[in-house]
Formats: sequence, C-alpha cells, structure tokens
Amino acid sequence: MKLAINQDRLSSEIEELAVFSDADPPAVTRVVFTPTDLKARAWMQARCEDAGLAVRQDAIGNMFARWMGSESAAAVVGTGSHIDAIPNAGKYDGVVGVLGGLEAIRALHEAGFRPRHSIELLIFTSEEPTRFGIGCLGSRLLAGTLSAAAAKQLADNDGAAIEDVRRKAGFTGDLENIKLPKGYFKAFVELHIEQGPLLEREQKSLGIVERIAAPASLRVLIEGAGGHAGGVLMPDRRDALCAAAEVILAIEQAARTTGAIDTVATVGICAVFPGAVNSIPAEVRLSVDIRDTELPRRDRVMKTLDEVCRAVAAKRQVSIHSELVNADAPTDCAPEIVAALVQTCEKHEFGFLPITSRAYHDSLFMSRIAPVGMLFIPCRNGYSHRPDEYASPKDIARGTLVLAETLATLAA
Repeated sequence: MKLAINQDRLSSEIEELAVFSDADPPAVTRVVFTPTDLKARAWMQARCEDAGLAVRQDAIGNMFARWMGSESAAAVVGTGSHIDAIPNAGKYDGVVGVLGGLEAIRALHEAGFRPRHSIELLIFTSEEPTRFGIGCLGSRLLAGTLSAAAAKQLADNDGAAIEDVRRKAGFTGDLENIKLPKGYFKAFVELHIEQGPLLEREQKSLGIVERIAAPASLRVLIEGAGGHAGGVLMPDRRDALCAAAEVILAIEQAARTTGAIDTVATVGICAVFPGAVNSIPAEVRLSVDIRDTELPRRDRVMKTLDEVCRAVAAKRQVSIHSELVNADAPTDCAPEIVAALVQTCEKHEFGFLPITSRAYHDSLFMSRIAPVGMLFIPCRNGYSHRPDEYASPKDIARGTLVLAETLATLAA
C-alpha cells in the first residue's frame, strides 16, 4: 500500500479552521459552545461528511465520524483531538490531531485500504477548561470519570449552567447516555503538537509518548480586609494580595524542590478585588495547576500547598480556603500501540524520541476505557497556547503519515 498525505490540502484546512475565531489573526480564540465554536463544528462536520464518513454527536457535543469497517460489530480504532482554543491561542493545538486524523483516513481510503475494524475520528468537546473550569470535559464523560450528575453542576464564569448552555447550542440528549460501553474502542491514537521544546532541541522528527502526567487543579480564595491605601497603616493591614503573593511563591518553591524535573506548578489566574490602585486588596482568587508523572510526588506538593495556606492565613490574619477541582492519575501508553508507532517510524527512518507528555490530553481519560497512544510533532521553540504557536507543514504531514499507517496496522 502506497500512502500519500496531501500536505497542501491539510495545510489549507488548518488555515480555514483558524478563521473561526473571536480574536484577530494570528491569534485564535474559540471557546466551547460560543457561536464561533458552533460554526467551526459545522465546518468540521461538513469536511467529515465530504470524506464519506458517518457523523453523529452525543449530548455534550463530542463528534464521531466513522469509516465503517468490514466487521461492523468489532471494536473501533479511534483517533482525534479537539478544536476548542483558549483565548489568544494558536491554530495548531488539538487541530493537528483532528485534521491530521481526517487526512489520515482520506489517505488510507485513497490508497485502497479497507479496514476490518471501523476507524473513527473523534472531536472532543471542551478539552480546554476555559469556560467551565475543568479540562477534557467530553472525554471525562465518555470515560465515566466525570459523572453526569457532577457535570450538571458546572457553570461558566457568567453563572450560565452547562445544561442551559449545551441545550441552547443544540445538544439536547441525556448526559447519562454519553459514557461509552466497555470494549467500544480497540485502540485510540492521538496526534498532537508537543507543546514543549524537547523534540526541536534533540532534533527529532517525532515523539512517541510513553507516559502522560497526572494533573491536579485547585481554586484558592483569600479573604482579607479592604480599605483606603492612604488611611490604613501598615501594622493594621490584612492585605489579601500580599498573602496571595506568599502562597504563589511557596507553590513555585514546592515544585522546584521535589528533586524531579517532571514536577511543575502554575498559578495561571490571580483575580484581585476590588482592583483599584488606591484600595487595599480585600479578596484574591487563584487558580492553581500542579502536575507530575508520579502521583505521590504530585500529592506531596498539594499537601505543601495546604500547609502553606494555613501558615500564611495565621501570619497575615486572613482566611484562605482551597477547593479541589480535579486530581487525576497518570497513565502509561499501551505497549502494543507504542510498538506500532515505533515500527512505522523505523520503516521510514524517521528519527523519534521516547517522551513523556507533561501536558494532559483527552487520551489521558480515554486510557481509562481503551489502550491509548500519542504521537507528538515538534512545535517551534516549544511555544503553545499563544498566537505564535507553529508547526511546519512538513512535520504535520510526517506525523499524519505515521498516524495513518499505525491506524491501518491496528484496524487490519
């Protein structure tokens, strides 16, 4: 079988999808269930149908596009990613896995391959936590790691309940019916940009993921006492922002001192109230992200955060409350999928690097119900989640070729 990836078609479609954005180019903003997101979904559905795939969507908007195999009752081989984008992002995160997956299916079809197992492209809803505060919403529901009851409690920053938002967007089914049955997928393989600098630094064309890190996220509320910046003397202050500064630096220090390069911690949001130059901050809300490839090590950082919060609260006479949003376990990629990816890379003499994914992806949650694998391509300078995120057409096409041949091996 002679496979040919249509690099020009794939590059053109990446550019077309980037037009669906609430930010000026080159930035992309595409938040789940906004009018822009819905237009992008409709465009994506049309591309899948044009390729002859049978499309369905579930109650949260996960889109399934199936190429039927000769044994229609057999477990499915899946691929895909997401198309939602955080504010002021780039055009490649998630999109490479979706449009690369579609191109892989088209290339196999054009080469005359006929799968025994159906091959299904899956476009996950809300991989990004932008709107509802939790990442990988669609894949969590598919895997059953987030219950329908818990999902129904979610709301966005404007107070709009997810039930109302999704129904307004046209997704009216029951959340209880989203979870996939056991054995639905034989395998799931996700193509993605690395979102880090290692492949470029090591001058490797591809990264074959062996392990996906364990993410945890928390919200921290710090309440002090506001007042006039000139009228309240320093000994009398209960400044919530100064307390937050101590907590933020302590989180950084805790991650730096575990002795492991894989421990990372980030305070990505610091919302200060009332936010006036001549007003002492009365309240601060922090969003904290802690990740590691080893669960006990990550949890020690979380424990340190709890201890620091208690100590800072007592020292500065403020109240500090933390709320756990999620704490997920790491996963290992399936040896049989890793072996198939390695075999394809070696066949084409593509240099590759065994790698850990320190960013988490929908594959992390799909691993709860199916064997998974991930394939990374380089992104320039390791940049991601920013407008200058970039992956070359050649690298994208190379990754798509490896993906296509791996899907063929798994679906035969």
